[in-house]
Amino acid sequence: MKQRTAFSVTRWWAIVLKEFLQLRRDRVTFGMIIGLPIIQLALFGFAINTDPKHLPTAVIIHDQSEFSRSFVAAMTNSAYFDIVETLPDEEAGRRALAQGRVQFVLNVPVDFSRKLLRGEHPSLLLEADATDPTATNTAVGALAGLVQPVANKDLKGPLAHLNGTQNAFGVQVHNLYNPEGITQYNVVPGLMGVILTMTLVMMTGLAVTRERERGTMENLLATPVLPVEVMTGKIVPYVFIGLVQASIILVATRFVFHVPFVGSAVAIYLSALLFIAANLTVGITLSSLAQNQLQAMQLAVFYFLPNILLSGFMFPFAGMPRWAQFIGNLLPLTYFNRLIRGILLKGNGWADLWPSVWPMALFTAIVMAIALRFYRRTLD
Repeated sequence: MKQRTAFSVTRWWAIVLKEFLQLRRDRVTFGMIIGLPIIQLALFGFAINTDPKHLPTAVIIHDQSEFSRSFVAAMTNSAYFDIVETLPDEEAGRRALAQGRVQFVLNVPVDFSRKLLRGEHPSLLLEADATDPTATNTAVGALAGLVQPVANKDLKGPLAHLNGTQNAFGVQVHNLYNPEGITQYNVVPGLMGVILTMTLVMMTGLAVTRERERGTMENLLATPVLPVEVMTGKIVPYVFIGLVQASIILVATRFVFHVPFVGSAVAIYLSALLFIAANLTVGITLSSLAQNQLQAMQLAVFYFLPNILLSGFMFPFAGMPRWAQFIGNLLPLTYFNRLIRGILLKGNGWADLWPSVWPMALFTAIVMAIALRFYRRTLD
């Protein structure tokens, strides 16, 4: 038989057409080709913001006066602060900061205007959730420029003598939970969620497709095993893997990076267990939807990208636009970041953790129901 050695354009073009036909039939790959650039452009172009503004702020006003109202208005006009709550006392303010509802709490003391009129140079108190230094530093720096314009506006006429070379009043800033602004205190706890998301979704994403490609799925379907038994049976071994990974990261967090460990270890492990379950259900769902292991990996990457960018791990969550925050609030990593940072740095108890616990539990239940729905349909 004579061996063909000359290059044939006809044969080459036939191979090219064959590959295009395969790409057209592979809808997941085609969707990734179109979807990934669009998502990356939207996320990096619109959602990512290293100069966060409109950060949620609560006020505790014990002195309702023209001066306090002017300063609150100046904060709002600076575009760095959005006044979202008026709280009754300091305890409510600390609770709002612990739960992550607000980034700042401004406290106007009861004798503020009286001391101001006496020329005693009183101070306002701004408490900041400094677990993420990037989210607070720029806004806190903008406060210094608000004092003098407020003094120029309100201290006129008979009160002009109070507006001297020294500021008529000041703003004391208390950076809570991370007063030194150490970046590792924010990044390292968040790495636990990122690592668990990446590894568990990818590993379980291959679980069902591996059975299908090896030809063992037919044997599994021939048994009287229910879909829920298959799904949960495949998930359980990876739960232990996730707990081992979480333990390794916790040890490194405490003894290598010296991140404070203020809260309860039991709360950390229970939160991690719920988060592991959420990711495993995602992986099983992707595995049920995919036709092969390559598609499962592509879907895992498609899921992982918004998680790492929109969960508050890399960029301040409150600084993102509303639509990006809406997407981020659908992802379990967003809530786990709040849980792990709240437990480690703030010492949050169960009452403070619940607003982030129930969305993860609901997410897990919904995704598991989707996996069960598509299980039989994809294995026909």
